[in-house]
Amino acid sequence: MVSHRIITVIAIITLSPALRAEDLGQMWGTGTEESKYYPIVNIPIPPGVPMRPGGLEILPDGRLAVGTRRGDIYFIKGAFDSPPKPEYQLFATGQDEIFSLAWKDGAMITTSFSEVMRISDTNGDGVADRYDTLSNNWGYAEYHEFAFASKPDPEGNVWVALGLSNSYDSHNLFRGWAVKVTPAGKMIPVCSGLRSPAGVGPNAEGVMFAIESQGPWNGCCSLKHLKPGGFLGHPASYNWYPYVPGMKTPVEPNSDSRFTTEMERVKELVPPAVRFPYIKMGRSISGFRVNQTGGKFGPFENQIFLGDYTLSILMRATTELVNGVWQGACYPFREGLASGIMNVEFSPKGQLVAGGFTTNTQWPVRGTEPFALQRIDWTGIVPFEIKEINIRNDGFLITFTKPVDPVVAAKLDSYTIGTYTHIYHASYGSPEVDQTTPHVIKAVPAADGLSVMIHLDSLVKGHIHDFDLTPIIAKDGSHLLHTKAYYTVNEIPK
Repeated sequence: MVSHRIITVIAIITLSPALRAEDLGQMWGTGTEESKYYPIVNIPIPPGVPMRPGGLEILPDGRLAVGTRRGDIYFIKGAFDSPPKPEYQLFATGQDEIFSLAWKDGAMITTSFSEVMRISDTNGDGVADRYDTLSNNWGYAEYHEFAFASKPDPEGNVWVALGLSNSYDSHNLFRGWAVKVTPAGKMIPVCSGLRSPAGVGPNAEGVMFAIESQGPWNGCCSLKHLKPGGFLGHPASYNWYPYVPGMKTPVEPNSDSRFTTEMERVKELVPPAVRFPYIKMGRSISGFRVNQTGGKFGPFENQIFLGDYTLSILMRATTELVNGVWQGACYPFREGLASGIMNVEFSPKGQLVAGGFTTNTQWPVRGTEPFALQRIDWTGIVPFEIKEINIRNDGFLITFTKPVDPVVAAKLDSYTIGTYTHIYHASYGSPEVDQTTPHVIKAVPAADGLSVMIHLDSLVKGHIHDFDLTPIIAKDGSHLLHTKAYYTVNEIPK
């Protein structure tokens, strides 16, 4: 019988300096005042509770639900108080590495390696007493075969991204595929070609994406559109096409090629919407959520916030549809988290909750704590940041969070831009290759100073466009908190 005890702990407001990771420095262009705008608040975990957060969810009564790597589910009251005054209640146990949680129709939907399960409390005593498998219609046999899932979509479907066997192969049914599980428990294969996906969820427009890790056939981490019928890049999962009526096996991609080249040959190939240059912007990107807090989290409404397991950081991303293809940009946001980030969630108060752990033996993590549950709060002070970058047919529109100095913003040498891509091949990862240096030929600040249109002499399809805006200052004289941004050009507007 699961214990129904409540555990209360004393709050610790922020991380001590000893728990802060070292500054990423020039790689991020990180400012020294992140805590002035977005302080990290520690949500204490009671001694003896093996929390190791994986999945996060907000309950209808405002409590935080946390699924753990060990397979427990805790309900936490007071996690969003300032300072936090958490009370932990063990709701369920006995699962296997819970990396995704969703509350739906009075029950918890959990996703683990091998199944999507509906867990409910039928007698109302606060402890789960019914466990129903919705679907386990895929194979599972080894530690690398992770499964991450979305919240239910508008039709109630849970989208599940299934990791490969040992990152190179697909030994078990539908490994390397994204599938969706209906409320009735039917599993529908959506698309193939994943390697080791992590977070799954929609962008602001409701289109479903998954995070992909760097590795074979993936030069860096990326945000991939889960396009029905699409092939997302790793061909190991081709062997399951015979089990999907109506889908035919795509042509095999050539190794040691380029993604744009292979898209001409493999018509089903879907380019990553946002690529995250390795280490510069993450190394093992994990769970993500769209900020739809109505301004409670600052000036980044409708943007995607992502964690990174290895570097213990948080990032932002924006997406846009160009010529029918998704693409967009990524931006630094916050470093100094205490452990490897597995998932994030926004609270009803507009705080960003981040949870994760270290494995000690499997993968390295910058954060020093074995596990942590933390919050990022907005102080109400707007930082001077690159808010968003959008492509135009001859350059980019760069939007800022505060008005820029128009004289500095009009100078061509205020913008340093380079481009590069990755080798599309079966080997692990890729160096940055095929570098080019576009030149800014005109920079036109908007009348309100909140954006600048930069016109370039060239845009390179298939390349990451790497921005360094260090010289840009705000009208009030402040400097950019983060000077870097990276836009993935899949298509150039017609």
